[in-house]
Order: sequence, then C-alpha cells, then structure tokens
Amino acid sequence: MRKFGLIGKTLKHSFSKQYFEEKFKNENITDCSYDLYELENIEDIKSLLENNPEIKGLNVTLPYKETVVPFLDELDDSVKDTDACNCIKVENGKLIGYNTDKNAFLESFLAVMIMDYHKMIILGNGGASKAVAAALDELSLEYTIYARNPRSKYETDWKEINESAIRDASVIINTTPVGMWPNEDDCPDIPYQAISRVQLAFDLIYNPEKTEFLKRAEAQGADIENGMYMLELQADKAWEVFND
Repeated sequence: MRKFGLIGKTLKHSFSKQYFEEKFKNENITDCSYDLYELENIEDIKSLLENNPEIKGLNVTLPYKETVVPFLDELDDSVKDTDACNCIKVENGKLIGYNTDKNAFLESFLAVMIMDYHKMIILGNGGASKAVAAALDELSLEYTIYARNPRSKYETDWKEINESAIRDASVIINTTPVGMWPNEDDCPDIPYQAISRVQLAFDLIYNPEKTEFLKRAEAQGADIENGMYMLELQADKAWEVFND
C-alpha cells in the first residue's frame, strides 16, 4: 500500500483527504491511501517519515510551505522560483520538493481573467503569496504585496492599504488564512467600501465556499472567485508529481 497525505498544523478545514479518496474510488486505484498528518512543528516531519516508510508523497499546507524547504534533499525549479513547497515526492529515501500552487493559481486565474486587468493587490506574504506572485510575474502583471510583517523591499506594510490603493487595483487576491473555517466571520482588514463592480476579488480559501472577504466584495458589486478550483488543480498536479 502506497501512502500519501497532507501535512500542516491544523487540518480540520481541509478537503484534501476527501478529494483524494474520491479520486481513488472513481479511478479504481486500490493500492493507495491518503491521510491528514497534523504536525506541531515542521521538525516532526522526520519522525512522521521514519514511522511511516510507506509514505511516497506529501502535500504541504499552512504554515509549513516555506519552513519545510530546509528539510528537503532536492528542489525542483518550481520551488526555487517561489521559495515555497507544497508538494513532496519521497523517492529512494530522498525528499524532493515541488510547488504546484503556482501553476494551479495561474490556470484558475486565467479561467476568470479579463484582458484589461492591470494592477493587482496580494494580501499576505506567506508561501501561497509567493506562488501567486510568481504566476503574476509570468503574466507580466503589476502587483503590490501587503503584509503585516514585510520581509523584503518588495513588500508593503499593511497599514498602507487605503481607499486609493483599493480603487486603483483591478484584482484583490487574499492569500492569508483570515476567514478560513472555523473563523468564518473574520476577513482581511481593508477598506471594502472602496471596492467597485469593475474589480475581481479572489480568495485562495475554499472552506467556507464564500468567505466574508468574498461576501463583502460581492456586496460592492465585484466579481468573486474562491480557491476550490485551484485546490483541485494543485492536487491533480501533485498526483502527477507523485506518479512521474
């Protein structure tokens, strides 16, 4: 039996196990299982793999997409491009890191993108943010990353998000976990009154289906998109990595 799974700190919000179990059933895959592995610290990945030698691949979610990188033996170019890993292939005792978030976001964004998008706002500077930024770079789109704790000259302090910044953007992308189940009443602290119907609000969160961020943007007339399609795409791309 080949084992796969998802590592993160808190995984009660995740649909990954259900998604892969349905995939295995629909595709008559009988020699694989998929489980959720909550790790208190990323260092616990060592004991997880020691105790489960059947594990052949892992997906990675909050808050370990960046901190897992030092534990990897090899990095695919997709990790080098984003400094974040959401997919690990275990092969001959080595951990090989990949990032399927970038292309999954790119594909899901292109599905709703219109031609006159210009400036983008990215909320958050974690691992998912880096994948989104790399995807927008590929499209040659201008963006500003707003973060509570800016870590580079390319990131802007969250305090600078004002009505003018919101009005000037075509797309607002939430890459933070704010608003994720079970904290469904929470939302990123931005001036929603400045959002208009000519904008798109994209939330990488998929549980709940419509976050408070999306509800408030929709109430202002904006188009909205959640992260479910991106989740499905990155999961399928991870499965390709596991079986390559």
